[in-house]
Amino acid sequence: MENELARNRVPVEIWNSDAVFRAEMDQVFGTCWVFVAHESEIPKAGDFVQRRIGLDPVIVTRDGKGGINVLSNYCRHRGTQVCQTDAGNSRFFKCPYHGWTYSNNGDLVGTPHMHEAYGERMDPKEWSLKKAPRVDVRSGFIFASLAQEGPTLEEYLGGGGWMLDILVNLAPGGMRVAGPPERYQINADWKAGAENFSGDAYHVDTLHWSNEEVGMIQGTTANAEMMHAYDLGGGHGTLGFPWPMIGLPLWGYPPEIVEKFDLSTFDDAQRYVLETNLPTVGNIFPNFSYLRAFAPVTPGGPTTTVTTFRVWQPIAPGKMELWNWQFVFDFQTDEEAHDSYVTGQLLFGSAGTFEQDDTVAWEGAGRAAQSAWMQREQMSFSFDQAGRTTADTTFDADYHGPGTKRRTGFGEFNQLSFYKRWLAVMRGDTATVSGEGATTR
Repeated sequence: MENELARNRVPVEIWNSDAVFRAEMDQVFGTCWVFVAHESEIPKAGDFVQRRIGLDPVIVTRDGKGGINVLSNYCRHRGTQVCQTDAGNSRFFKCPYHGWTYSNNGDLVGTPHMHEAYGERMDPKEWSLKKAPRVDVRSGFIFASLAQEGPTLEEYLGGGGWMLDILVNLAPGGMRVAGPPERYQINADWKAGAENFSGDAYHVDTLHWSNEEVGMIQGTTANAEMMHAYDLGGGHGTLGFPWPMIGLPLWGYPPEIVEKFDLSTFDDAQRYVLETNLPTVGNIFPNFSYLRAFAPVTPGGPTTTVTTFRVWQPIAPGKMELWNWQFVFDFQTDEEAHDSYVTGQLLFGSAGTFEQDDTVAWEGAGRAAQSAWMQREQMSFSFDQAGRTTADTTFDADYHGPGTKRRTGFGEFNQLSFYKRWLAVMRGDTATVSGEGATTR
């Protein structure tokens, strides 16, 4: 694959292979920092949500001391899932098989018929639920790593965390979920969504043209030309759109929202981003993406700004489950939150006008990868824009943030950076990579 990437190509086989998928579960999801929940989903002691890291079910809890735990959802006795509920509040999790009971920090606290079965109490730490060895929070977003050692979350996120702060730290209190995540399965590989969100400005005027026809978006033919690509290092990428250029500074938020913002916490480079090309769609490696857009609540009706975060959750080779959250600022009223949620679902829910376009298109890669014909042909996909585009791909000299910024959405550079990072992680390289190519460990 390295030779193919050097030619701006990606072999089709990686989108639907049992061997590749098994390696991803071990190397990518077994070592990288993975988003699991937002603090606003578990605000009180005892709150929990059930999530996954790779294929492993985990319980994200807030214990009685306020600590956040990411617990394996496998009972230590026979492996049965001890939590069968998506979300709730509980001090304990009781396995339905033999009744072993665990506290919400993972400690074993009860075994039925203890005296007859075991003679004396079993060590609560030795037989606790396995825990993600590293858990950390950035701007309210909870990440976990299953690797005992490696870069800290701050080192791992690098420029991706810096850009995430721009999105969510505009006001005191940050952002919160507007509701539980929507979940639906897609016959597409998780990398298809992550790659698209990391830097694909090229597809909008073709795949999403129907949204312009019904008045949900305008100017799609100029999308790739107007978008600017931020390669933030470490496989993280963002596309920035010049909202101020079309009279919509700060993503088009209305004055009553903007007056609640406090931009004094941002550095000069972040302010430059906010004043010129604001992060609009992006991906934090491996599978955590975001999008902020301005659209009418209904075609031709009043407008609102929406923020969606999503996880491309692998299920099997060529198959994923999409987890989709709508976010609002903590200070927003219930009515404002409702409008943002409804509009976000209208555009990017499972039946959303954009989502239906993307999810069908992404199925093609996996189907091609399954084709015996394409396997014999050793088919690769083209990322040749990187060497052939006539657009100006020089770096923006006025940008002084992490990584690099190009004044165009043409080039497919961010997608290539994503796959280069994917290949490095698959080979066991845990270093973090900056946009200029420097590495840290």
